[in-house]
Amino acid sequence: MSRLPALRRAAVREWGPLCATVRRGLAGRWVRALALTLTAVALTATVQVVQNQGWGYRPVQNLGAVRAEDPLWLALLRTPLSLFVPALDLPVWGALAQILLVFGIAEVCLGRWRTLAVAYVATLAGTLYARIGVALGPGTFPGLPASDAQVVDTGPSAAVVGLAVYVCHRQRAWFTGALVVLAMVVEVIVKDNLAGREHLAAIAAVLVVCGVREWLGRRSGARDPGAGGSGALQDLGDGGSGTRSGAPPMRSWNFRRGPTQRTSWW
Repeated sequence: MSRLPALRRAAVREWGPLCATVRRGLAGRWVRALALTLTAVALTATVQVVQNQGWGYRPVQNLGAVRAEDPLWLALLRTPLSLFVPALDLPVWGALAQILLVFGIAEVCLGRWRTLAVAYVATLAGTLYARIGVALGPGTFPGLPASDAQVVDTGPSAAVVGLAVYVCHRQRAWFTGALVVLAMVVEVIVKDNLAGREHLAAIAAVLVVCGVREWLGRRSGARDPGAGGSGALQDLGDGGSGTRSGAPPMRSWNFRRGPTQRTSWW
């Protein structure tokens, strides 16, 4: 029983800022806050239905299936739709649940356009890695067999993994982020295939983005010594003088002590 308070504190440290951000982001908005996520779920479900029809398989392949053997310009043209083309050999409900959960949290925490940008960075990283890996050949660790050039890229899974890592970094959920990375490493160890390798490439690309963001943040902080700490901690009001709304503290007058500060929560 004595361990429960410690576990609870650890859980609050790990997921408290994330839950607070999601709760504030959804307050009074709901569908509007998840417009991108719901569109992605609907588009992925529609593509899955279409590609399982006799008349729809070839159009989906021509518009959204990316392979390492394709010319680069063609792969880049197909990449926007490839993000929503689920794998034919996996249950689509798993992909839809992942998109709903991870895209939803990312859209609320990061915003619509940043979520889309990170998703495409992760997807492109996997696509470009497949080409490099096939070119290197199976003789080296990052290399891939020539047969993988004909395998369709991972679809939404690389974007989901990349977004999960990025959100964990932004919300300082280090343990959860480490679990995501560890799970993808174990996936490659247990079943070394193109999809698993592309997941690792997506994680590597997103970690580079996170590192650049941290570096730029430190530079701006060095130029502005008065800058505050992390936005999540400021929002929670832990030891700072900021407010949840970002407005400056309001002043009230104490006739015995003079002007005093109080925090505005609107």
